[in-house]
Amino acid sequence: MSKTLIRGARILGGQPQDVLIDGTSIAAVGTGLPADGATVVEADGLIALPGLVDLHTHLREPGREDAETVLTGTRAAARGGFTAVHAMANTFPVADTAGVVEQVWRLGRESGYCDVQPVGAVTVGLEGRQLAEIGAMAESAAAVRVFSDDGKCVDDAVIMRRALEYVKAFDGVVAQHAQEPRLTEGAQMNEGTVSGELGLTGWPAVAEESIIARDVLLAAHVGSRVHICHLSTAGSVEIVRWAKSKGWNVTAEVTPHHLLLTDELVRSYDPVYKVNPPLRTEADVTALREALADGTIDIVATDHAPHPHEDKDCEWARAAMGMVGLETALSVVQHTMVDTGLLDWAGVADRMSHRPAAIGRLAGHGRPVSAGEPANLVLVDPDYRGTVDPAGFASRSRNSPYAGRELPGRVVATFLRGKATVLDGKLT
Repeated sequence: MSKTLIRGARILGGQPQDVLIDGTSIAAVGTGLPADGATVVEADGLIALPGLVDLHTHLREPGREDAETVLTGTRAAARGGFTAVHAMANTFPVADTAGVVEQVWRLGRESGYCDVQPVGAVTVGLEGRQLAEIGAMAESAAAVRVFSDDGKCVDDAVIMRRALEYVKAFDGVVAQHAQEPRLTEGAQMNEGTVSGELGLTGWPAVAEESIIARDVLLAAHVGSRVHICHLSTAGSVEIVRWAKSKGWNVTAEVTPHHLLLTDELVRSYDPVYKVNPPLRTEADVTALREALADGTIDIVATDHAPHPHEDKDCEWARAAMGMVGLETALSVVQHTMVDTGLLDWAGVADRMSHRPAAIGRLAGHGRPVSAGEPANLVLVDPDYRGTVDPAGFASRSRNSPYAGRELPGRVVATFLRGKATVLDGKLT
């Protein structure tokens, strides 16, 4: 079994220590560890974190390999410091059967760049009318524990209740895309001052908040787990905070782009800023950052949504919604949360590794950087500053809202069960 000695890394931003990897596990953590027979990785000035876990990734395969594949998506994930991602169900065919989720799971195992845990659809074809094969997906080789119709809302309250009751049997969770469809028909951006000035159909905050309010009540009623995808408004924060104060089993995520970008960018009419849910106001961004800092929002999830250039290089109204995010997520979190003093690096590990792994019931990830634990690690250079250039992405798609923007931090190395998937910032 191969050995790797990471020398002088600051674990969770603490004092420099060595980390000895032996095979797939961390053998020792300390100072002055011997390098006998080990490959040495010099980590002076680097932060060591547990491998990141994304609860919300679109890998597009099967069916839209022109935008992304499991292989290219997991390469992008590794470049971003992720050792596990949850692949959303809105593929073609939809991941609503045991056969499709097992296909995605096996493609992930073959890629070798990070673990891929499929998310199963809640309803057949994401159509919201009939429950999918939830039990069969849970019992499959993929052992699905997260179910979502993401991209569409489970807007039927009876269907949502039945799904919450069903997943309770095996400690699963329903991850809701909170969007009341009647309130968002033809919506193009956040409803507010900017939409009024631009004459674009608005997407009101209440369309998100009303679904979240309903679903936390349903989850409490049946005693099940509900997770709120890509929470984006200050009002949604207050509803989740209230639900948690009741002791209900509610978790929520925020995307990096909702922590940084606002609807003012839509004035450019650049479709790279078109996303679901839409970019909101500066007041919403502030509320989201504060909620992530105080734990009301549990995790950061990328909602990595790759598109081929023809789906974005067009007029605003016709453009697809979504942004790529795996390779820039940690930099945006450092910029918005760490460099602002809202989170320390231990907090980043909690929101981007420990908690997402716990919500997804993903064993072997989100573990402490200590002896005896799986060697899933990322080394980050927090002092790096660089301009984002999507041309250098490992993802097949280039629809990044950060192109040309300077962001801090760089993933120097990623280790998946002791094997380097990234070294010196490059895929191995």
